[in-house]
Amino acid sequence: MNLKYLFLYLLLFSPFYLFSQTRYTVSGYIKEKGSEELLIGASIAIPSLKTGTVSNNYGFYSITLPEGEYDLLVSYIGYKPKGFKIKLNQNLENNIWLEPGTALQEVVVSAEKQSTKLAEVTRMSVIEIPVQQIKDIPALLGEKDVLKVIQLLPGVQKGGEGNSGIYVRGGGPDQNLIILDDATVYNAFHLFGFFSLFNGDALKSVELTKGGFPARYGGRLSSVIDMSMKEGNKEEFHGEAGIGLIASRLLLEGPIVKGKSSFLISGRRTYLDVLAQPFMPANQKTRYYFYDLNAKANYEINSRNKIYVSGYFGRDKFFLKSKYADQEQQSGINWGNVTGTIRWNHQFAPKLFGNLSIIGSDYQFKLIDESLSNGQKFVLNYGSGIRDFGAKYDVDFRPSTSHSIKAGVNFIYHTFTPSALVVLDEFSGYNNTTKNKLFSWENAVYAEDDIKVGARLRLNPGLRLSHFSAQGKNYLRLEPRFSSSYNLKPDLAIKASYALMNQYIHLLSNTSIGLPTDLWVPTTNRTLPQQSWQLAAGVAKDFLDKGYSVSIEGYYKESANIISYKEGASFFDADPADVNSGNANSWEDKITSGKGWSYGAEFFLQKKIGKLSGWIGYTLSWTTLQFDELNFGKEFYARYDRRHDISVVGIYEIRKETPEHNGLKLSGTWVYGTGQAITLPVAEYSAPAHTPGRGGSFTFGNVYEYTDRNAYRMAPYHRMDIGLQVQRKFKRYERTWEFSVYNLYNRANPFFYYISQPPPNYDTPQLTQVSLFPIIPSISWNIKF
Repeated sequence: MNLKYLFLYLLLFSPFYLFSQTRYTVSGYIKEKGSEELLIGASIAIPSLKTGTVSNNYGFYSITLPEGEYDLLVSYIGYKPKGFKIKLNQNLENNIWLEPGTALQEVVVSAEKQSTKLAEVTRMSVIEIPVQQIKDIPALLGEKDVLKVIQLLPGVQKGGEGNSGIYVRGGGPDQNLIILDDATVYNAFHLFGFFSLFNGDALKSVELTKGGFPARYGGRLSSVIDMSMKEGNKEEFHGEAGIGLIASRLLLEGPIVKGKSSFLISGRRTYLDVLAQPFMPANQKTRYYFYDLNAKANYEINSRNKIYVSGYFGRDKFFLKSKYADQEQQSGINWGNVTGTIRWNHQFAPKLFGNLSIIGSDYQFKLIDESLSNGQKFVLNYGSGIRDFGAKYDVDFRPSTSHSIKAGVNFIYHTFTPSALVVLDEFSGYNNTTKNKLFSWENAVYAEDDIKVGARLRLNPGLRLSHFSAQGKNYLRLEPRFSSSYNLKPDLAIKASYALMNQYIHLLSNTSIGLPTDLWVPTTNRTLPQQSWQLAAGVAKDFLDKGYSVSIEGYYKESANIISYKEGASFFDADPADVNSGNANSWEDKITSGKGWSYGAEFFLQKKIGKLSGWIGYTLSWTTLQFDELNFGKEFYARYDRRHDISVVGIYEIRKETPEHNGLKLSGTWVYGTGQAITLPVAEYSAPAHTPGRGGSFTFGNVYEYTDRNAYRMAPYHRMDIGLQVQRKFKRYERTWEFSVYNLYNRANPFFYYISQPPPNYDTPQLTQVSLFPIIPSISWNIKF
């Protein structure tokens, strides 16, 4: 039978047998006691039936069972578990409140609860990261960074020293779908990639998916990073603040209408530019800073209807102003993201939940160069960006504990601006303004079902139909998805998955640093959509008495129609001349398409609760690329190919805080990675170059002969960071001092290499390494009130 028809059969016909006996449903929301914050992914277990469910992204749960009495056990990481009885002889609405706490009972409340939790998880290649762990892990200059923590997970390669770039299972940085409250974030970095823009204080949940993608996700080839913001406390006003070496932050939350509506606002800004201003010369000012602002509000209309409005606003600004005699110059680069989401939750029935989202996302980059000399002005302004407006509707239907059906539609209208150029030269009389815009639609419809077959087997078949339209060209693609899990024992499962993905937007980049000059461009009638398929298989084991889990996975992925600049082409050399000549699609003449292969194995040991928590991850992988117009058509290793990648993360609670003693928490990380693959010259010689524009003269210059592409390896990367938190709780507030050391043993990790000719002879070429960060201590002060 054709695979897509099998999926349709499972999705449409498998639930019908459920109506053969009388069943009732208990449904509601799982919330945090004291704040009414909805909890995502909380586990609800029925030990007597060895089954259960989890709350969805809005805290909603629904369980349909035959008439009778049942014990329910509810648990969530970082909260005290709760057990209670229900009598089902009619449909029940039952909200559940969990109290924050870290009691060790979470590990051993019920063996049935723990085994059920494993049985419920059909998907593989998914890692949930507790937000508290993100806050506890030491970071560069004390700035907590979600994406830096994700880099510590198996299957995720680091971009380089200090870089927040994400490379998942052989994919490039554009192949990651980064979502914040349903909105896509296109550039997730500050300071040219050294920090990410996500403020951990405002986040409620973080989930990374590396493979076995469910049908509800699409548009990228390699990973999904799905983050949800907190809603805000509905009962009391609270706040958090922090002061670090380079930035300060503030979060405020509280009720608008007590018990029904709340708000949250969180901001962060660097201030090195302010501190440095007094030391700048009067005729020259240089400033760089970035800021973030997260805001969210919600209103509970009634028990079945809720409204949410959320947004993110962030920007980096770098500029230089100088003035000498009759000359003035102002140059700068600024870039930033704006996202906004309006959501309406509606519970149609005890088993049926729906959500409508209206979404906007905007990323813009601008380069400015203005000068005034002898009363004549020169202006060069360049810009690029991508703007989205979209809507999506998702339904969650839970007819029984054996089925969880999700379906939905998604519409996005993209506006790409590969280049917007303003050139004014009063000296020559040249004045030109051009703007190149491209428009496209990206749409999808999907359906998936998480099916439990007997006591051991779970299946998650799904089908996604994606559509993209640009420049009169339409692409319509089917994307089958399938995941399965089979329990050999209650705490031991083998898993397998398959996913076909299509990506209709591309990122043009010729650096590994993730500069804001990278261009987002669409699939067109000349540039085909990227496509990949991935197979994965593995085994997962829970150690119930110890509270940790182990997984081993292997994967194989093939990609097609991935793009790259041709040899010698880049963002910098093309746009002015090509745009001025009317070549609106100049970027398409500078790219070539090719194929990619990635395969490997991942080991992951994780412990989320207890005095000692953290994980150990190891990845063994290979990633190769092939382009007909690069490297003479031969395969070569991707720059981010790393044979070995190891991460060790530990968080140890030395002492809980008491009225008499400070709380102490020690954390540390150690990472190791094979050096990145780079291209280096092997020979240099002087050669003549003919210059027709100068009367046919010849000039001599240095010419380099290179190795095969990416045939040289940088030195291995390894580093250790440590941190210590000293906590003290007072009557009205809680204070935390945090001391951390980045690069504890002062490892000189490579940032880049260049060929130099050092003294005394200045004629012997030498490969020279440039490193960025030595050992860096930091201190920060935080308060909760």
